Amino acid sequence: MELDNNAVYRVLGEVEDPARRKDVVTLGYVTSVETSDDAVEVLMTVSAPPTPLKRDLRDDCEKALRAAFPDVSSIEVVLAYRSAGENDSAEAGETGASSGAAGAGGGARGRATSGRQGAAAQGGPPDSMKAVKYTIAVASGKGGVGKSTVAVNLAAALARDGAKVGILDADVYGPSLPIMLHVNEQPRVDEEQQIIPLSAHGLSVMSIGFLAEENAPFIWRGPMASGAVGQFIKEVAWGELDYLVFDLPPGTGDVQLTLVQTLPISGAVIVTTPQNLALADANRAQQMFEKVNVPITGLVENMSYYVCPNCGHREDIFDTGGGARAAENLGVAFLGAIPLFAGIRQWGDAGTPYVLAEPQSEQAAAINAVAEAVRARHPL
Repeated sequence: MELDNNAVYRVLGEVEDPARRKDVVTLGYVTSVETSDDAVEVLMTVSAPPTPLKRDLRDDCEKALRAAFPDVSSIEVVLAYRSAGENDSAEAGETGASSGAAGAGGGARGRATSGRQGAAAQGGPPDSMKAVKYTIAVASGKGGVGKSTVAVNLAAALARDGAKVGILDADVYGPSLPIMLHVNEQPRVDEEQQIIPLSAHGLSVMSIGFLAEENAPFIWRGPMASGAVGQFIKEVAWGELDYLVFDLPPGTGDVQLTLVQTLPISGAVIVTTPQNLALADANRAQQMFEKVNVPITGLVENMSYYVCPNCGHREDIFDTGGGARAAENLGVAFLGAIPLFAGIRQWGDAGTPYVLAEPQSEQAAAINAVAEAVRARHPL
């Protein structure tokens, strides 16, 4: 393909923003194109704040241009950010943002990779998390066990007792915090290009769901998803926290591995239900964390039983005692059992953690017992 401005626009017209399902030219991201005999420079201007998706999109543009023009020695895509309400192109983004990942491993994705290697080698957290005392990963081997509900209520219970707590929604495929904490704002970025967490119910909160258009699906490959989590870890200004709770996606894939390779995890809380299928998946999650040397804080049995609010009859819908038996077999602590109760779901849908909405209830007492067990293993 002959190199000229029109050819560059044609190539970029094939690069789609997965959050908006349109190409970057149609969306107006491509602000300017300059070409010469042996160089291409593209300025892309997108709305603030900087996000992993926007950086990955810049990298995808560079890769597409390098594939289309393999004989061109210099291809550079510069990413700039437009402030809310600003019509003109913003100044170029953070220093070094124009370096391409496809070249010498530079750019945002290159820095993220080297950061992960550095953290793993040195055994220390990234700068953005050096004031965080404990990092707690809430995980499950499968979906549908109420992991996000447990994570949100655990964080709220810890904060209610006076701890400084943050929660990161690392489930990039199905972010839950925007609904469960009723937060719909877009986070700000400080002078150092760090994302400022939002606040809800006394928690510092961050979710990939805050950074996309409402109801837009995330169609990301594994490396893109894990890259998003890596960027969150490094580029969110968490400040001083006693506990930072990570709500992980279900399973044992790239995102979980990225997390444990990026920073030391104080402990993993595995959520399961009593039936054999969920317990088998919890076993796999436990093995994954052990293989990467992450200590297991313990196991929580969610939706443990149901008590009829009218007659008081208890029904063990998903079997009984499976979580305690699994914890014993795995050699980990059993942190407690949380009942199946409509109010927990209803308050979650309304955006308030159940332990704050109905603090005197028996169900809240069960959740608080889990939080106390976690606190005992990670004391302040």
